[in-house]
Amino acid sequence: MPNSKDGFSWDQIGDIALGRPNLGPTTRLEAYRLMQFSLRHVLEAEYGAEAADRLFRAAGRLAGQAFAERQMEPRGSLPEYVRDLQRLLREFGIGILRVEETNPDAGRLVLTVAEDLDCSGLPEMNMHVCKYDEGFIAGLLEAFTGRIYHVTEVDCWASGERVCRFVAEAEEPQ
Repeated sequence: MPNSKDGFSWDQIGDIALGRPNLGPTTRLEAYRLMQFSLRHVLEAEYGAEAADRLFRAAGRLAGQAFAERQMEPRGSLPEYVRDLQRLLREFGIGILRVEETNPDAGRLVLTVAEDLDCSGLPEMNMHVCKYDEGFIAGLLEAFTGRIYHVTEVDCWASGERVCRFVAEAEEPQ
């Protein structure tokens, strides 16, 4: 298995069936969030909130690209890609994706994720917490389109909404 010096690959996730013959591929959401929020706390304490946000987005982007490469079939159209993505995000328990707006020519999408893995059910904190999701969505879109995307969460469960809403905008081609 490659180490971190060799770069990230899906193979680093390991053989879940072999390693967890009794517990299988699932865990409780509390365990995931315990890892996520404790890691975020350490990153903020060490580097500051802005750097922690940047690192979470970068990790999410890498994960989104790897997820698309490993889990998704190549699709000819955005609607086909989105349908496949909706099914997979639900199947993996990541969230329930809905597209509110698309403008493919401008490279702009508005997406919502209900029952979001990262934040649904959190207490209201008057902030957006889904920085990893911003990167994950960017990575998924980049894998499909080949364009660089900037994704910004504009609504979040932690800010009092009941879905997370993201605006995705592609960089202009060079």
